[in-house]
Amino acid sequence: MKLFQFIKLKFGLVAVLAVLISCDSVDDNFRDGTIWSGYDDEPENPENPGTPLVANVETAEGLREALLAAAAGDSIIVAAGEYNFDTPLNISNSGTSDDPIVVIAQDERPVIDFSAMEEDSSNKGLIIDQDYWKIKGFIFQRAGDNGMQVRGKDNIIEFCDFRHNSDTGLQIDNGGSNNLVLNCDSYYNADSSIENADGFACKLTAGTGNRFEGCRAWNNLDDGWDGYLRDNDNISTTYVNCWAIKNGYLEDGTEGNGDGNGFKTGGSDDKDLKHNATYIRCLAVGNVYDGFDHNSNRGTVTIYNCSAYMNGRNYAFSNTNPLEELIIKNSVSLNASNSFDATSTDISSNTWMEGFSVSQDDFESLMIEELTTARQEDGSLPEISFMHLVSGSELIDAGEEVEGVDFNGTAPDLGAFEFEN
Repeated sequence: MKLFQFIKLKFGLVAVLAVLISCDSVDDNFRDGTIWSGYDDEPENPENPGTPLVANVETAEGLREALLAAAAGDSIIVAAGEYNFDTPLNISNSGTSDDPIVVIAQDERPVIDFSAMEEDSSNKGLIIDQDYWKIKGFIFQRAGDNGMQVRGKDNIIEFCDFRHNSDTGLQIDNGGSNNLVLNCDSYYNADSSIENADGFACKLTAGTGNRFEGCRAWNNLDDGWDGYLRDNDNISTTYVNCWAIKNGYLEDGTEGNGDGNGFKTGGSDDKDLKHNATYIRCLAVGNVYDGFDHNSNRGTVTIYNCSAYMNGRNYAFSNTNPLEELIIKNSVSLNASNSFDATSTDISSNTWMEGFSVSQDDFESLMIEELTTARQEDGSLPEISFMHLVSGSELIDAGEEVEGVDFNGTAPDLGAFEFEN
């Protein structure tokens, strides 16, 4: 057997995976919690090297070898447990749109631990520098740099945690484009200097078309999300249903030396690069500095139906090195100041504007602790009451129709959560 000859193959797993239909679209793959396989039918001839295979992995050595050997259509199923590594994990081949390479937890989420690494920029955890990989259900912790760095395109990372890493939990960089990060959490990331480490980042030389959906970042030393660019310009990134909570604070609650923004939209060394960022139904809560931060981004920032509460500043967009365009609609700001400067602005139907008002009485709960409770079994965000509108709030049906925002009543509500009767 040419592929995975070093791993015991359990082909009974093929039949299990075959039930889980492989779909073409992101919505079909993930929105309803389905799991992908690289193929639909059990191989007729397992000795054929062109036939996709399933490898069942139970050891660190087996996982490293499986990652290096996997080819288009193959699946790697990883048993529960802790897998310890002292050097980065690498991959060798790309999947295809029809035959992605799948790496998935068998049951309980395995912990991929890099505690043996020294803190160093070369000591990343898992490096995804190929295309069409789909990874679901892991915890990546204590890497000497990023827990995971994504450099390829059209990859999907789902229901993974990134914690206690010495730099950003998950970073898209080096041209990485059209990747989806879905239902992932990144928290307690910090370096030894107590100055660096974000939750998530699409930054520096990242490519365009990346998307974060249903993700949370909390208590990361620097920013929840960092969009700072270097040597790449005019890229676009989308954030949907993402929550940035208490970034800039350490795990023990003390304030670090990082920037402490929830969503840093962009920025660059010479303050001239454009990172076009779209935020839909996102939350920025309790971050040390800004909830939504300009940081000399020169691109277009679009904010639809977002909520910011009790940050140092909730929305902060400066007239120094201004955005090309700032669009904000149907959004909420509570208990902090704001600034909305840009070369061009389109700002309407928000709580700070004439004809609107907002107070704590509009919401079922303002208990921040709800935001970091356990996810649902399928990996989706927890059911919470935080900043959900109470019946009778004047913010219900007070918004305007915008692209990408569904609503229940006669018009969208204001804020990240639509009222449900």
